[in-house]
Amino acid sequence: MTQTTERAFETHVEEILLGQSGWKSGTNAEWDKERALFPARVFAFLQETQGELWQQMRDLHGPGLESMLVAALVKELDIKGTLHVLRHGFKFYGKTFRLAYFKPAHALNWDIIGLYGKNQLTITRQTPCHPSDNSTVDMVFAVNGVPVATCELKNPGTGQSWRKAVNQYREDRDPRAPLFQFKNRALVHFAADPDEVHMTTRLAKERTHFLPFNRGSHPGEIQCGGGNPQHESGYRTGYFWEEVLQRDSFLDILGHFMFIEKRDQKKDDGKGGKIRVTTETVIFPRYHQLDAVRKLVATARREGAGRNYLIQHSAGSGKTNSISWLSHRLASLHNERDEKTYDCVVVITDRRILDQQLQDAIYQIEHAQGVVKAIDQDAKQLAAALIDGTKIVITTLQKFPFVLRGLLHAAGAENQDQATDEEKRQAKEWETAIAARKYAVIVDEAHSSQTGETARELKAILGANAAPEPEDGEPDWEDRLNQIMQSRGRQPNLSFFAFTATPKGKTLELFGRPGANGTPEAFHTYSMRQAIEEAFILDVLQNYTSYDTYFRLVKAVEDDPNVPKRKAARALAKFMSLHPHNIEQKTEVMVEHFRLHVKNQIGGRAKAMVVTSSRLHAVRYKLAFERYIAANGYTDVRPLVAFSGTVKDPETGVEYTEPGMNPDVVTGKPISESQLPDRFDSPDYQVLLVANKYQTGYDQPLLHTMYVDKRLDGVQAVQTLSRLNRKIPGKSEPFILDFVNPPEDIYRAFKPYYDATSLQEASDPSKLETLKHELDQAQVYFWSEVEAFAQIFYRPLEKQNAGDHARMQQHLQPAVDRFKAIPEEEKRTAFREKLSGYVQIYAFLSQVVPYADPELEMLYSYGRFLLPHLPLERDTTVLKLGDEVGLQYYRLERVSSGAIQVREGPPEGVKSPTDVGTGKAKDEKVPLSEIIQVLNDRFGTNFTEEDRLFFEQIKEKAVKDEKVIRTARANPLDKFQLGIRKLIEDLMIQRMADNDKIVTRYMDDQEFQNSAFPILAKEIFESIQATDEKTMPAEAGEGAGTP
Repeated sequence: MTQTTERAFETHVEEILLGQSGWKSGTNAEWDKERALFPARVFAFLQETQGELWQQMRDLHGPGLESMLVAALVKELDIKGTLHVLRHGFKFYGKTFRLAYFKPAHALNWDIIGLYGKNQLTITRQTPCHPSDNSTVDMVFAVNGVPVATCELKNPGTGQSWRKAVNQYREDRDPRAPLFQFKNRALVHFAADPDEVHMTTRLAKERTHFLPFNRGSHPGEIQCGGGNPQHESGYRTGYFWEEVLQRDSFLDILGHFMFIEKRDQKKDDGKGGKIRVTTETVIFPRYHQLDAVRKLVATARREGAGRNYLIQHSAGSGKTNSISWLSHRLASLHNERDEKTYDCVVVITDRRILDQQLQDAIYQIEHAQGVVKAIDQDAKQLAAALIDGTKIVITTLQKFPFVLRGLLHAAGAENQDQATDEEKRQAKEWETAIAARKYAVIVDEAHSSQTGETARELKAILGANAAPEPEDGEPDWEDRLNQIMQSRGRQPNLSFFAFTATPKGKTLELFGRPGANGTPEAFHTYSMRQAIEEAFILDVLQNYTSYDTYFRLVKAVEDDPNVPKRKAARALAKFMSLHPHNIEQKTEVMVEHFRLHVKNQIGGRAKAMVVTSSRLHAVRYKLAFERYIAANGYTDVRPLVAFSGTVKDPETGVEYTEPGMNPDVVTGKPISESQLPDRFDSPDYQVLLVANKYQTGYDQPLLHTMYVDKRLDGVQAVQTLSRLNRKIPGKSEPFILDFVNPPEDIYRAFKPYYDATSLQEASDPSKLETLKHELDQAQVYFWSEVEAFAQIFYRPLEKQNAGDHARMQQHLQPAVDRFKAIPEEEKRTAFREKLSGYVQIYAFLSQVVPYADPELEMLYSYGRFLLPHLPLERDTTVLKLGDEVGLQYYRLERVSSGAIQVREGPPEGVKSPTDVGTGKAKDEKVPLSEIIQVLNDRFGTNFTEEDRLFFEQIKEKAVKDEKVIRTARANPLDKFQLGIRKLIEDLMIQRMADNDKIVTRYMDDQEFQNSAFPILAKEIFESIQATDEKTMPAEAGEGAGTP
């Protein structure tokens, strides 16, 4: 057996599991594929652990016991699911048989620990998985005879990776087969190779969604991306086989992490109303969640109460589940002496779903009720919960100051003068009781309060010790927490666990731990980069654009006669410079951009946010939007505004409130502040204008575009722009148009949280045509295939049908075959990278420039569908697979927006010569305009049309020089540039009197020369080549006619 085969990898994994990780080998002879069980293993476990009950049942039922037991077990598995039966057993003739024993939180019950040691974990290879055929799955993992997981293994040495395993699960595995039935047998399915592991908990054919289960390229660092680092085992996935699947670890995940999440969602009923739909998801922890919770618990057990922990987990990290698992573990945590580490866990959050989710998860794990108490009444209820033995108390950010006042026994900060004797006595009792208990306080940054009440109450509590409010308005949760921690100092009976995606400097000081270089850092990190590369959130910086860049792009295309575009482009480039306070101008730009580029995204449901600099600006923007929309008769865009309190316009004296400015388009009544998120979520509204509201903690996945008219710095910039990062099927990379902030400032703001390579530079629209030309030349696709694909792709909605997908695939496959047939890996890589680059550049530019070039648009759509089919070599690069759902949404968006119109029927031929000369004359492209733009952009110069003409004169002189002409004819461009550099310098010096400033700068500044010379040389070279091409046919004709 060679060492590169899939079987070799499978054998090595089995050796690790059997030798190091505590598993036993199973056999297919024991496997019942009809019932998806190992019955003999079930019986053996029941006899060994519950011998007395087994004997009772044997006496009662005789030799038929086994078949009766299996029937009862199968029935309960099908009704209650694997997790429930493993944790709580199954009923048999009024008695309960336990099917697994999980490790208790302490070592006080030796009987349970003994039974825990009797669990049998088996791994069985090449197990039949479909009752109807002979298909096998590479590995089945079982606990006491019940299958709990499956795995498909691939070895890149055979040209296959984990992606092939994913496809195998999607295409070849029947979700209805007993082994694969959702939550009733195998709970999780792994697709693995030596480099990466991916997982899913539900098979659903092509809709199956796999998540990465990887450590990250550099675990624990901000620079951590997707994938895995090297591992001492030789396999990057060694951590999975040796650590995660280790016997105790895997049983811990089954017993204390996995749960079934139930979510109620309101969906359109198709009749104008809403229906409530409950969805179920089996939750298996992602690697960073498992790692963080286990490390926090182990350290808290060792250190005890009185320590602080900062958990820096990006948006998209699943903080709700992480907090849920951590709070449950801390509530039952015992130290090495089997003493409780904490008497009570207090969770401070605004996540409404957390208390219900925690209740559900704990009930599923322990079958215990009353463990979690949500505080929703008053301070008295809270104080009682803190001392009455409740294990987990959940309270909101609004009650945040009181919680900390009670927990931190902040007597010095309370207003004692106004308290009655009874209140003082009760306060003293609470204080004494609270001081005698140990608390773990978990603080969740998400969904920060949208009102100023909390800040004012906090100030009253803190009194003289209150820190000043930040300059940018209301302090957020983190500022409040830091203020209290500073004012009170560390308490020996309190441990704080603070979760945040973007810790501020003060937070790091108070909660961080000294790192290798002595400066404080987070206890655990899951970086923004990793979340993006693992596709849990979108990259908000990919299409970030300053207004200067936006204007330059639109203007460049508008002025370029070679780029067809729609008439609407005129409105986009109307204002070269915006007056800082000209709200009317910006309103026009935003409304037109939204209608042209945004509204058809995400299946026509996309929304935008306008971030304004003040409450007054928000009011004026709302009025300006309404005026502009009414003046143009638009009915497809409606704005809402969000700001706190009452705003008086000093110019008109009129007072405004948020509800007063938001009459409901359906009922006509004012939309209250609490109703606004739900109303904005509806199809009735598309744009939300905000002033210091909804910029942190607001989750609205339909937000696709943000218009920024406010100075943003540091954490505030990251939190605000991150409102766009939530994923939803069909949502492409979001778009940001920034009227105020320089890109380099935004880059600096994101740098501490995401090692971003760069923000969006000004793309050159001409790159698209160049890339398309190079892609065409590669002949991987034929243009007839692109057109045939487009004929189907751009069909009107009413003519689309289920067969379209197969027909589109039919036109993609020839290109896939040609790509695979290219023998050189470098050429395959170059083509894939160019096609990927083309798709990315077009995706960005088409949000700015209203292209109307059918060929560019067709290649973009074709390329987006082709890319996922081009096989990758084994590497560590991140590939975003275009999932079918996303591509279908994309198709809907392109067809709906009228991005391109391709007629039904056969591809059209070349138009007849009668069309020539009937159109309007096109403007000539201004020669050498690029050189002026490049120099002005790069060096901050202010060269004009006059300076452009100077370069034009140098060019004209050069193209008539015999030596230059000979050099151009005999050499490619790069050699030509080497040959004429000195000659250009001589021509410059000869004309120094004409333009002293340019010549002097050109001769003295090497960087300036390096920027200008290549453009000038290329213009000269192309001019000579063009002249030669024009004269060649005539010369050939004369030669042919000579006798």
